[in-house]
Amino acid sequence: MSMITNNPHGFVVWWKDLDRWVNPHTALFFRSLPKGWSVVKVGEVVKQFQETCEVEPDSDYRMIGVKWYGEGTFHRETVRGSEISAKKLCPVMPGAFIYNRLFAWKASFAVVPQDYKGCFVSNEFPQFAVDSTRLLTEFLYLYFTTSKVIQAVVAASVGSAAVSRNRFKEEEFLAFPLPLPPLKVQEAIVEYWKKPLIVAADIGIRYKRLIEEIDHEMLKKIGLKLKPPTKREGAFAILWGRLERWDTFFYRLDFTDLENQLSRLRCMRLGDLLNFVSRPWGPHDFPEGFFRYVEISSVTKENGIVGCRNIRIDDAPSRATTLLRTGDVILATTRPYLGAFAIVKPEFDGCVCSSGFAVADRLKTDSVDKDFVLLFLKSSAGLRQLERRMTGGLYPAIVQTKLEQTLVPLPPLELQREIVDVLSHHRERITRERKTAEENKTQVIREVEEIIFGIRPVP
Repeated sequence: MSMITNNPHGFVVWWKDLDRWVNPHTALFFRSLPKGWSVVKVGEVVKQFQETCEVEPDSDYRMIGVKWYGEGTFHRETVRGSEISAKKLCPVMPGAFIYNRLFAWKASFAVVPQDYKGCFVSNEFPQFAVDSTRLLTEFLYLYFTTSKVIQAVVAASVGSAAVSRNRFKEEEFLAFPLPLPPLKVQEAIVEYWKKPLIVAADIGIRYKRLIEEIDHEMLKKIGLKLKPPTKREGAFAILWGRLERWDTFFYRLDFTDLENQLSRLRCMRLGDLLNFVSRPWGPHDFPEGFFRYVEISSVTKENGIVGCRNIRIDDAPSRATTLLRTGDVILATTRPYLGAFAIVKPEFDGCVCSSGFAVADRLKTDSVDKDFVLLFLKSSAGLRQLERRMTGGLYPAIVQTKLEQTLVPLPPLELQREIVDVLSHHRERITRERKTAEENKTQVIREVEEIIFGIRPVP
């Protein structure tokens, strides 16, 4: 038997009953809550969905997941029943509170949108209905994505390693204390939280439309007009000299139409424009014992390289192969249609990147602007060429030899730079708007957390 003392009161527990040294709920300290509020256990105001269905080998199942950091649900993949190892799946309940047991410590909580009716999850994604007479699902979501609650979730999760197998079990979730305001107050808090989200979403939509308009105008100036994706149907003939692959996907009508348009323009192959390199690294490059790693998820179409993570040399993944230098062009070859391409900025000099990138250190010709090359590759005409030559199912990729066959139009250098300048100007303007909206959203989220914990009055 062991005694653990925690001021102001001690308690005694049998050694065999001691699961952990830290009470996860100590991170949840509620100040004097407003009049009419109460503290309940989550299990008092929610009920878990227990419905399951047998997996049929000949049926297709749309599987959803829950993003980290409270960013909602997403469609992961559609899988044939014969490819699923589990015997049962759980139908998704629109409007339910859902979380990922493995990554709850990464704030993997969400409310299921209505349009996910007919989708499925595994038993790693428990779902709950709230007692609508006492609790709003959105308020429960807000509570479980606060920083204090995430600290408590980390403490309550059990497993072999915090980065991989920790699970936030349902019994722990149901035992969590929850500050419960009256429904009207919950509604006011949720509405206060939603306003900056709507503004940020509106700016995001305008940004997407702007990029589409600029893409259209750029291709128009170059002399390209893309057809919508169109499948080949029925029999068709291909000249033997143009037979590159046997599958019909490669000869989709919009692919061949783009190929014909490019043949009438002055173009160069990407492999003739960029000098692709292999730049391996060794432990002597990092005497401090760790390196900064850029993986494919660290690069976005809109912002280039957005971050990296520190990794000990002894723990280096096998894919961490190439040393990066300022000015390098890196092109993701896995899922290339996402446009995860970038020019390496000085702050990422000396990083190591995944073998999932093709890396070029310089231009082979002075008849092209490097930024224009990157801009064209990210355009619908560039991405469509990459899509045409990629192979694979769940993780489609393009090999470097095929990547180098991508055709890049070469309008006059002045026009190339004009196109780059116009896009940069518009991006900078709307990026400032997005930054302001994100700062406002972050401030409101911080205020909402203080409101929920009784530190700040309800606005």
